[in-house]
Amino acid sequence: MTMTHYMELLAVNQPWNLLIFMAIPVILAETVAISELYLLYTRDYDGPVRRLNRWAGITVGVYFTGVFVHLMQTAVVPLTASGGWRGPADVLAVGFYLAGIVPLGGIALLDLGLIGRGRGEHGRMAIHAALVGLFLIVAHIAMIFGMLDPTLLTGAAAAGGHTMH
Repeated sequence: MTMTHYMELLAVNQPWNLLIFMAIPVILAETVAISELYLLYTRDYDGPVRRLNRWAGITVGVYFTGVFVHLMQTAVVPLTASGGWRGPADVLAVGFYLAGIVPLGGIALLDLGLIGRGRGEHGRMAIHAALVGLFLIVAHIAMIFGMLDPTLLTGAAAAGGHTMH
């Protein structure tokens, strides 16, 4: 079975690509998500958990901006220019992965005080939580499409007679 470029990226150059493109952003985003639950429950926006939450939010936003720019230059533009995409699932996997820039960048901008200034701390945390949720959605869609045979949505996989053994 052919892999999507998403899965290929994670599979090559072990363990470095897996760490750079999956582990670091996911660990930081999960740190934000888990600390967010505590903060929204306790409303303790001045303690060490909020400082950790803010640090992880800024770090993941800035980090993923670098990942986004790198992959646009080294993968998306060349694949598009050369017609190298392996099918719709391939494009969807990479597209949804890169769409993570919207919520992660938003979290960083919020934590840096560049957006949401007119809201109280709890109001900013509500936006923060919505952005965390959006990241979880796009990341999981990327993973689902990334694990598919990229030809599946083209009809080529069905024509090839793949069966479950």
